[in-house]
Amino acid sequence: MSIATNVEAPKADLSLAAHGRTIPAERLGPLQPTDPAIGIDAIRHRYEEDGYVWLKGLLPRSEVIDFRRWVFSRLAKTGLLEPGHDFALGIAAAEGVDWSLADRRLMSIVRSAAYEGFCAQPPLVRFMDAFLQGISYLHKRKLMRYTKPGTATATPAHYDLVYLRGGTSRLVTAWIPIGDVPAEMGGLIYLEGSHAIGRGMEAEFRRRSGDLSPEERISAYNSHMAEGGWVSKDLPDMAERFNARWLAADYEAGDVVLHSPYMIHAATTNQDRAGRLRLSTDIRFQNVDDEIDARWNNHWSLGDML
Repeated sequence: MSIATNVEAPKADLSLAAHGRTIPAERLGPLQPTDPAIGIDAIRHRYEEDGYVWLKGLLPRSEVIDFRRWVFSRLAKTGLLEPGHDFALGIAAAEGVDWSLADRRLMSIVRSAAYEGFCAQPPLVRFMDAFLQGISYLHKRKLMRYTKPGTATATPAHYDLVYLRGGTSRLVTAWIPIGDVPAEMGGLIYLEGSHAIGRGMEAEFRRRSGDLSPEERISAYNSHMAEGGWVSKDLPDMAERFNARWLAADYEAGDVVLHSPYMIHAATTNQDRAGRLRLSTDIRFQNVDDEIDARWNNHWSLGDML
């Protein structure tokens, strides 16, 4: 496989928005793809330089699509899916969703052997062992998200270490689109060069946190952080403030994005014209010999305050 290292800027008519604010076209740029065939050393160098690496086709596309179909087949009884379509398409129902049942089903799915197998599939584990230069450890707490088109749901800007301060900072997040996720479907966007900004923010937090108890210091809900650890919900303002672009991409099934725990990222509103649900998972890896945040040794539960 040959992957271009330069891609076109997002489409001129692309309009990405979150929390009632639209990102201006001049503050949007392209995420740069990486061919896994360039080798682990080159990939690691690119990750350190950019704060992320977007690996094209690291996973078998057909298996990712099959897993998407399996997830939505388990969520069908909640009313989330429009009847009469292949579950792999993930066409959202217009109304009639039992959200309480959907939450319970999602919590069951993230505890399933099928999901564990998807997150620990051999191509990904082999890659992470090489990338981390040792035995990779996959955190038990793993998140899966689905987003309906036309809703206001979008993850505000943040960097991941805010939620993982109880262990090593040598973490790597793997964000995996479960199915094709074009930019307008609301996949992750990254603030260009923000791994340096995140490091600065974390250093400032450490300087100011001397009055906090050890429990408060590792909590994203402490008095020195924005609510829930968010950096901002105003994505256009962040781009202006740091004179940076938000980098967007048309992700495909089989892609994996790795990002630094200091890299600032967010999601945008799902504006898919075909009415498809965005489905993705974000999981964390580290070297097994490094300190592990004990709070992440339990399955993800809604409302677990992490």
